[in-house]
Amino acid sequence: MQVYKGLDIITNKVSPQEQRLCRHHMISFVDPLVSNYTVVDFRDKAVPLIEDIFARDKIPIVVGGTNYYIESLLWKVLISTKERASTAPGLVRDRKVELEQLDGGELYRRLSRVDPEMAAKLHPHDKRKVARSLQVFEETGIPHSEILQQQQEEEGGGPLGGPLKYPRSCILWLYADQAALDQRLEKRVDDMLAAGLLEELRDFHRRYNQQKVAENRQDYQHGIFQSIGFKEFHEYLISEGNCSAETSALLLQKGIQALKQVTKRYARRQNKWVRNRFLKRPGPNVPPVYGLEVSDLLGWEENVLKPALEIVESFIQGREPPAEPMKMEHDVNENKRSHHVCELCDRLILGDREWAAHTRSKSHLHHLKRRRKLEAAGQAAEAEGDSAGAATSDEDSSQSSP
Repeated sequence: MQVYKGLDIITNKVSPQEQRLCRHHMISFVDPLVSNYTVVDFRDKAVPLIEDIFARDKIPIVVGGTNYYIESLLWKVLISTKERASTAPGLVRDRKVELEQLDGGELYRRLSRVDPEMAAKLHPHDKRKVARSLQVFEETGIPHSEILQQQQEEEGGGPLGGPLKYPRSCILWLYADQAALDQRLEKRVDDMLAAGLLEELRDFHRRYNQQKVAENRQDYQHGIFQSIGFKEFHEYLISEGNCSAETSALLLQKGIQALKQVTKRYARRQNKWVRNRFLKRPGPNVPPVYGLEVSDLLGWEENVLKPALEIVESFIQGREPPAEPMKMEHDVNENKRSHHVCELCDRLILGDREWAAHTRSKSHLHHLKRRRKLEAAGQAAEAEGDSAGAATSDEDSSQSSP
């Protein structure tokens, strides 16, 4: 989201003061009205910058953020199609967005006809991924699954994609105890509010979104409008000045709490991505990942900065760092594309791990408990009926005895 101009607070952009200390790239260059800027566009602009930094005998440092975008720079995992986004607004045709407007069931049926292998890997309700696979087929003439297979079969490729593009890379992962991280994220939201978040959102809404809302054209799924923090304040922004002060205050608090919750959920997803796509990535072409524990900020110098500098200096000098990289075992038997149907919850679940997580989820356990209660009640009623029938039979027998 930092590629877009505007919303500097909500997208947590580095300050101008910090930017003066070190040259930063890929910040605030896409017009906010552009809705089809993708990870492929990001990669195509970032890679020449990386090459230029190498050519000047410097070391590029990729900071995230969105781990999917980092992955797109490290490995050959993306597919370029015919259509390219512009960084300025205009009538740029985006086939994927067009496809997303269609019925989800129809999209999935189309994909099943042209690329059944890819359809089998995707959830029928995952409209964005289904639309992307259809877009790849329409704009290249080659099934998405076939292109991915070609990437995986390249030298250095693996189950998750093509080879590593920069063999001499290392990853520093800053992680924290969940309770400490949650507390820090809540404080960050409070700091953003103190820094003028509401004024920033009001101004952005007035300039870019108010007319769309009036015409019922608002879209919080594409472009900068999908930023965490914008849609959470939708009700507050559209009702401000049109409702009582008490209602406005309640909507504001609702937006703040929603922002805190979604921020914490996103942080959990980021950590899950690091574990599954970096630490557990199968194959030899994976950069070392060094974990730096940041729960206690009072120990920043000793526990984070000092070991980080030692790791980077060793990396630059071609020596083995004093710290050991983190490793997690990859379950070779795990099937990430297996299909599981939960009749109890009326859901299709893809992947062994996701299925195991679903069977432990609150919603599934709630449905399971409810079904067991109904079954127990049914059995009790049946037993009661059998008992009443037996009593009647005994009574009839005694009356008919001589």
